Amino acid sequence: MTAVQWSDGAPIYRQLKERVIEMMLDGVLKPGDALPSVRQVAAEYQLNPITVSRAYQELADEALVEKRRGLGMYVTEEASRKLLENERNRFLTEEWPAVLERIARLGLDAEKLLAPLKGDA
Repeated sequence: MTAVQWSDGAPIYRQLKERVIEMMLDGVLKPGDALPSVRQVAAEYQLNPITVSRAYQELADEALVEKRRGLGMYVTEEASRKLLENERNRFLTEEWPAVLERIARLGLDAEKLLAPLKGDA
C-alpha cells in the first residue's frame, strides 16, 4: 500500500476499504493475493488494529476477500468481476445522469463529444 491522506469526510475504516478496492480494480491486488496483515497495516498507517479489522471484515462480508484460518485474508476469485460490475452500475446510476445533464445544459453535441474516441478529432 502507498501513502494515504485520511480525510475527515468519512470514517477511516471506510477510506481504507475503498483504498483496498481501488487496488483490486487497478490490478495491484489480484485474485488469490494475500492482503497485508492487520498488524502490518495498523503499524504502517498508525491506525488502531480494530479500524483495519473493520475494513477487512466489510470486504469479507461483501465476498471480496476470504479469511483463511491461520493464513490471513485473500482476494477472492470473483472480486474483480463483482467490483467492476458494482462500479459500472454506480457510474450509470449516480455519475452518468449528472454528466448527461451537464452536456444538455452546455448545449454540447454528442457527435462532437464522441469524435475524439472515434479518431475524428
